[in-house]
Amino acid sequence: MSEHKAIISWKRSSPDFLIGKYSREHTWSFDGGLTVPASPSPSVVPVPYSNPTHVDPEEAFVASVSSCHMLTYLYLAGRQGFQIDSYHDEAVGVMTKNEKGVPWVSLITLHPQIVYSGDKLPGPADEERLHHLAHEQCFIANSIKTEVIVSATK
Repeated sequence: MSEHKAIISWKRSSPDFLIGKYSREHTWSFDGGLTVPASPSPSVVPVPYSNPTHVDPEEAFVASVSSCHMLTYLYLAGRQGFQIDSYHDEAVGVMTKNEKGVPWVSLITLHPQIVYSGDKLPGPADEERLHHLAHEQCFIANSIKTEVIVSATK
């Protein structure tokens, strides 16, 4: 159906690579021209070998799930006649260890706060149904084994 590309670039900047003392800072470049500074999380690789101001893969994963859910929700709500003025989510990903002891993002909880306007406003059952449908139809959610929970708040 389609391809989605990213260019990931890293270059050694110190002579201490073989002893593990090197920066893991790198960049992600996308086809629209945006380049994002990236780094492992300081919870995985300590500073100065990581940079806490850069995007790390785990938070990018959480953002990707949240963004996909939101975009699908906006589409579905609009098709149902619900006008959305704003959507804000403070998504949280939790890393645990799997049965082999390997860390993974096992849970993502979405906390969408949605503001509606217009003559037709959704009730709690409508929102629950829309979140369920958004999760079922989100491309990213269909690509992962991580559990995703929607904890809608007002």
